[in-house]
Amino acid sequence: MSMRRLLLSVHDVGPRFETEVDRLVDHVSRHVALEHLAMLVVPNHWGEHPLIAGSPFASCLRGWSDRGVSLFAHGWYHRDDSRHVGTASQFKARHMTAGEGEFLGLDHATALQRMTDGRALIEDISGRPVAGFVAPAWLYGAPALVALEQAGFALAEDHMKIWSPQTGATLARGPVITWASRSRARIASSLAVARLLPPLLQFAPVVRIAVHPGDAHVPALMLSIDDALRRVRRSHVPARYSDLLPASSTPCAS
Repeated sequence: MSMRRLLLSVHDVGPRFETEVDRLVDHVSRHVALEHLAMLVVPNHWGEHPLIAGSPFASCLRGWSDRGVSLFAHGWYHRDDSRHVGTASQFKARHMTAGEGEFLGLDHATALQRMTDGRALIEDISGRPVAGFVAPAWLYGAPALVALEQAGFALAEDHMKIWSPQTGATLARGPVITWASRSRARIASSLAVARLLPPLLQFAPVVRIAVHPGDAHVPALMLSIDDALRRVRRSHVPARYSDLLPASSTPCAS
């Protein structure tokens, strides 16, 4: 890579959080142009907020895509209904997310079906190929990783890296700068980490910043997002996730 890149994403995009997503997009677009923004789209959040082709929100999503926003499939329900086996999986499900690690415990067939269905829905609405797939809470079980290799996505990420599911190649490494709004303790800790990481990552080839709908309700988090974006932009240029791919590997419709 000839430059240091900043990748910015808005998570949990869908009808459930329409107001919050609008606010976040307005907020971060003061720092990063829409053509360098990624949106992680949930097709049916918790089974209660379906993304429907032809709906007002679908029209908004198509409009963002037309303006250059990269759309990722972000699970299907964004809810973890699995019964987890093993200490590691139980720990991740209990402590790393509020019951939203959908793909941590799914079997292979279910994971693959949800991936392909989500991709088809988002591509039908946007008229463009999805940029990739990101599991809710960045958590993948072994069967989901196998399904991801088969689903044909160009890009995927977890909390510590971006990779190509098709080749297995790691495209970037490093933690995501993100925020938590579920409790006062999590707010305080995420504010501290968001202050600490930008100087530590100033020489990293890629820095990722991810915002969530809950952030929009906490003024301190919104101020911290501003601060992190300003500081990272001193050393990194806003870019698209697809800029990490070789020219011959750009996403194509399935």
